Amino acid sequence: MILEPLPVHDGALPGPVLTEVTRLYASNHAFFALSGDFPDPAEITEEQVAKALADELAHPSAEVLLARYEGKLLGLVALLGQHPDPSDPDPWIGLLLVDGRVHRQGIGRELVRLIEERLRDAGHAAVRLAILENNDQAGWFWTNLGYELIGYAEDLELKRPCVLMRKELAPTAG
Repeated sequence: MILEPLPVHDGALPGPVLTEVTRLYASNHAFFALSGDFPDPAEITEEQVAKALADELAHPSAEVLLARYEGKLLGLVALLGQHPDPSDPDPWIGLLLVDGRVHRQGIGRELVRLIEERLRDAGHAAVRLAILENNDQAGWFWTNLGYELIGYAEDLELKRPCVLMRKELAPTAG
């Protein structure tokens, strides 16, 4: 699997990439029904996804990466290099999506491994994330990858109750 930056040109995504990413979002109907991020999670549109991605990229330290295997889009991760709270030294995983048709095949685990490696190589000692408090499946996933509960808060934009998690990034051997 390779990670590549979301290709944004003049503030917009190329049409074929936007179509592909919209399919990825739409394949995660259950998550978006839970999150309330879209008015109708059964009918996610390209315009809605373009706006969601623009919102992700609005923060100066944000980046969105596409995960591909043999050219096929399997996942997406939004990273925030610096949290809006200046006392927080850790980067954040803001969103991790895996194509719903390949859930439970190890793709998410591999994508997280690649992200952790990328952050470790950039000199970060830990990474944080927030999951919706009512997202038990995400809680199980992240806990099994070694992320630990560090607190509770509301998300900054929609004020939804969230679980805050953190993982120390062990230095690479060598």
